[in-house]
Amino acid sequence: MFKRIACIRIGGGSAAHDAAEEAPTAIFVNGRHLTTVTLSPGGFEDFITGYLYTEEIIGSADEIESVRIEGNRISVITKNVFKRVSVKKTILSGCGGAVSYIDTRKLPAIDSDLMVSVPEVEAAVAALAAPGPLDAVALAGGGRIVARAEDLDRHNALDRVIGRGLQDGLDFSRTVAVGTGTVTSEMVRKCLIAGIPVLVSTGVPTALAVEVAEETGLCIVGFAGTPEMGVYAHPERVIGLGA
Repeated sequence: MFKRIACIRIGGGSAAHDAAEEAPTAIFVNGRHLTTVTLSPGGFEDFITGYLYTEEIIGSADEIESVRIEGNRISVITKNVFKRVSVKKTILSGCGGAVSYIDTRKLPAIDSDLMVSVPEVEAAVAALAAPGPLDAVALAGGGRIVARAEDLDRHNALDRVIGRGLQDGLDFSRTVAVGTGTVTSEMVRKCLIAGIPVLVSTGVPTALAVEVAEETGLCIVGFAGTPEMGVYAHPERVIGLGA
C-alpha cells in the first residue's frame, strides 16, 4: 500500500518517506463497465462485495457467482447474468429535474435495539489504532474488532469491512462502525443499507449526515477518543452519557 518516495526539503537537504499508492480500478459486472474507482492496492474482493451491496446491486454475498481480479480490473459475474446494473448515489429528490434534498423515505431505517456504553466506544476507537496517511474503518461487535480495513478513502474502507462482514455472515445489526475522518451522508447511507445502528468517528459529522441519521434511527458519535467526544444523533443508543 506504500511506496518510498524522495523529496527536497524547503529548508535544505533531501528526505524520503512512505507514500500511499493509488490504484485506479475499473469495475465490470456481467461484462459491462459499471464504474472506475481509486483504491488502495489489495483486498479487492472485500471491497467489491461491500461496494455492490451498499450500491444495492446485490442483496447478499451469495448473489456473486465469481470475481476475477486482473491487475486494476475487477470483473464480477452475478448469479443473474442478465441483470443490468448502475451505480446508485445518495438518493435525492427534486422537481423539474433539479436535485434539491435527500429523500429519507427512500432509505431504510435502522431496525436494531443495540445500545453501546461509553467505555465500549472508547475501547473500539483505541483498537482502531492510528491509521497514518490512510483512513481506517472497523466493525466492532461483542467487545472486539471483527473487521478492519484501511484505504485512501474512508467510504471505500467502509465498503471493505461491510464486504468482509457479508462474507463472514456477520449480523450487522449487532455491530458498531468505527472510523477516522468526517462522517458524510454517504457513509450514513452505507450504514443504513447494511443495518449498522451506530457510526463512530474520530472526526465530526456533516450537518446533512446528522439530519439523515436523525430521521432514520442511526446513532452518530463524533470526536471519539477525545475530550470533545459527543453524540450527534440518537443519544438513547449510548449508555453512560454524562457519567
